[in-house]
Amino acid sequence: MARRDDTDELVVRARDGDGDAWARLVERHSGLLWSIARSYGLNDADAGDAVQTTWLRLVERIDELREPAAAACWLATTARHESLRLARRRGRTLPSVPAPREPEPDPARVVAARERLGMVGAALERLPLRCRTLLRLFALAPSHAELAAALGIPVGSVGPTRARCLESLRRLVP
Repeated sequence: MARRDDTDELVVRARDGDGDAWARLVERHSGLLWSIARSYGLNDADAGDAVQTTWLRLVERIDELREPAAAACWLATTARHESLRLARRRGRTLPSVPAPREPEPDPARVVAARERLGMVGAALERLPLRCRTLLRLFALAPSHAELAAALGIPVGSVGPTRARCLESLRRLVP
């Protein structure tokens, strides 16, 4: 997968002042950073602050990265820390995030899909917070390593934890 394989090259080029490399890093990882910030219940302004601060920390510390290929994990961990700091300062708790909907052309299919989505959403809300967060971030994290960094868990725990969370969700959806 070229996308993950050239992260180290982009970091090295960004470290050397290559603006295009910075732009590609930002484009590649901003979605994950925003999803991490939003998972902490931050509003748009605070989530933006967490994401910007994460990028600022990379600018400040890019020369200290020993493993440029691990920059995505470093970004995810930093975003998690910044988001947690802001959430605590604002006294926020983690809210639920509604699942996205895709429009269907056939009205009967739209109704059925919305009913199913409602059941899954209700079941998701009954899961423990850790499972809700993992399942929501899983779709956005490019790798298990980045997801583990975002959640603050060992990489080897991502797959088994995800499997347990999905099994719990399946049991809750009729």
